[in-house]
Amino acid sequence: MRRKESIIWFLMALFLGVCGTGLAQDSNQNQTFIIKGQPGNVPVIQINGRSYIDVEALARVSNGSLSFAGNQIVLSLPGGSSNTPATPVAAPVPAANPGFSKSFLNAGIEEAATLREWHTALSSAIQNGYPVTSDALAPYRLQATTNLRLVSTAVSTDSDRKAYQLLSNEFQNMVKLTDKYLTARANLTYISPDALQNDSLNQRFVACGHSLGAMAASGQFVDDGSCN
Repeated sequence: MRRKESIIWFLMALFLGVCGTGLAQDSNQNQTFIIKGQPGNVPVIQINGRSYIDVEALARVSNGSLSFAGNQIVLSLPGGSSNTPATPVAAPVPAANPGFSKSFLNAGIEEAATLREWHTALSSAIQNGYPVTSDALAPYRLQATTNLRLVSTAVSTDSDRKAYQLLSNEFQNMVKLTDKYLTARANLTYISPDALQNDSLNQRFVACGHSLGAMAASGQFVDDGSCN
């Protein structure tokens, strides 16, 4: 039953069932039934010690309406809520693997490109016998550091967080590779033009770069162990 109807019927039951005894004390006394918050009143009739009210008058005072169904009389009040329960709205089911966020993917691709440029500059110097100097490679290191910081601020999904760790590992491998050959030159150690081909650290860097590229293409995180 609607909330407002329940209140009215409760008042009626309370008035007729409980207070009836009190009203019956004086059969000649005029009594009225009042709905709080509604204008007007309904006359109360006492018969054999019981109190009765006119349901049509009650409907009129409460701005309601009466309807009849078999042996039932239904009082409908305005502004009541529907008896039909609202259909619950199912909560959205989160995706099992949301993949990379757009901002992270864009920042990650930019960082990977900077690392490749840095690696190309180091490889070119070694293969062509040019001096490996800090001044020549410092701009690449600085840009890669800045880009990696931008990648970290773009992390928002679980895939982003996992891929960021691998990209950070790739950055650290490039730092180690660069420092290795800068140290060799500072110590006047001979650097063969094909030194990178047999360098395990360089091989890890290249393998990790391929793995990160594949992840960027698919948009999903897959750790094949290359960047660990």
